[in-house]
Formats: sequence, structure tokens, C-alpha cells
Amino acid sequence: MNRPATRRSYATRVERVVAHLADHLDQPLPLEQLAAIGHFSPFHFHRIYRGLMGETVADTLRRMRLHRAAVELVHGRHTLETIAYRCGYGSGAAFNRAFAQAYGMPPGAFRRRQDHAIQAPSCPDHAIPEDAIMYEVRIETLPSRHVAALRHVGPYHQIGGAFGRLAAWAAGQGMRPGQQRSFGIYYDDPESKPAGELVADACIEVATEQTVDGDVRTATIAGGRHAVLVHTGPYAELERPYRWLFGEWLPASGEEAADTPVFEEYLNDPQALPPAEWRTAICVPLK
Repeated sequence: MNRPATRRSYATRVERVVAHLADHLDQPLPLEQLAAIGHFSPFHFHRIYRGLMGETVADTLRRMRLHRAAVELVHGRHTLETIAYRCGYGSGAAFNRAFAQAYGMPPGAFRRRQDHAIQAPSCPDHAIPEDAIMYEVRIETLPSRHVAALRHVGPYHQIGGAFGRLAAWAAGQGMRPGQQRSFGIYYDDPESKPAGELVADACIEVATEQTVDGDVRTATIAGGRHAVLVHTGPYAELERPYRWLFGEWLPASGEEAADTPVFEEYLNDPQALPPAEWRTAICVPLK
């Protein structure tokens, strides 16, 4: 698929998801179902959606529900409590704050006003600033990697604890510190769910005959074609290249992400270098 056609295809598929959201505001909308509607891999759907829309799926739903609430306030007979509940707010106070932020006045005042013109809350401006950083992306065929993996559930910035435990395990197996290639497998977009529910694996490459025990397990990082972006700097800055990679490069690339998760390879030792020199390869699997 050529590059302009790919961008149009991505936009059309995301529009299909948005239309589904609008038609099912009161139903459960799991991300896996939305990914299937847009024909995206569930591992990458939310990053692509957020990159193209400039907001999360939850943000889109909030805007749509608040717009419906505004219409009901003017033209309907539901109580404020009922409207708040239909918007997904557990309390009137939370609904009042959200509505006032979107429409400039609390819902009671909005209902009493004489002007009945109703506009939807504005979409975020996600145009790329002229001074935005651009990155180099290479398409590489990577080998499969046999790894020892330790599961981390929680905020991604806390995965260092899992890497520390994995390093201690490796030392107990007689492996020399810093001699194994290290990877992080990230199964979720960090803005797609509460931080406490995010899932990742801390990994180090090991021999295929390596035995494991306890919470450490073996896994394979699939090889094949990958888009590879190398970022230099603190790990806390990785969100910026991720956003550019999924929101700008991928839709314009002529490529489709494969149905396996993104992973990072840590190319130098963060214990021996200052954060400004840390090098991270973000690897997105491609079909």
C-alpha cells in the first residue's frame, strides 16, 4: 500500500471506530472490540488512535457523552442526577465540574439559559508544531530472541524493580552483570488504562537451554520486520518518540503493525552512563 493510501486507510478505520463509539455510548466498549472494528492489532490500536485523534478513547467518549448531556439539558426532561449517571459520573459534583469545564457553566445554568444553540466540546488540536522533533526510523529484519522474563504489573516507570530482581536472578545463575542484552516488552498504551493495570515484561537474552525458576519464565521475542527508532536520552522522555512513531510515521509509512507487542532494547548500561546518554531502540513489529 502506498503512503497516501495508508494514511487515508488509517483515518477511515479510526473514523469507523469513532462512529461506533457515538452509536454505543451506553454500552461497554473494550479496546479489543474497538481494535477489531478498525482492523488494528489490539497491541497497537490505542497508540494509533491517540496519535491520529490527539486524545484517548476515554476522552472521546467523555466529549460525546457531555454533548449528549447538553442536548438533554435543553431539550429533555431527565433530572441532573440521571443525566450525570448516563454520562458515567458517579456523583453530581464530578459531573458539574466536567460539564462546566466543557461548556463554561454548570449544567443547571446551562439548562436555564435562553440561547439553545448547542455545540459539541471542541476536539484537541493535535497538529504537529513546526519545531517538533523528527526521528529516524529504520525498517530492519530482526532475529528472534530467547529471553528470561519477569512480569511487571503497574506503572511502566516502575519496571526498574523487575529488572533489578531479574539481574539478581541472573547473578545467581552465574551470568556476568551487563553481558546479556536487555529488553522490555510493553503490552499496553500507558494512557489506555489505569497505571496499576499496565502489563510489561522485563527480559534478558539467555541461551535456549537456560533453566528458569520461581517467577522467572522463558519467552521468545518474535523476529521479523520491525520499524526501529533509537532514542537517546532519559527513559522518561520516551513518550515523545512513541507518540510521533504511532501518530505520524506509521500512518504515513505504507506499513501496518503486526499483531505482536512493541518492545524496547536498552542499548547501553544506565548504571554506567548519565541519563542524557541512555540509548533505547523502540521496535514496532510490522506485517
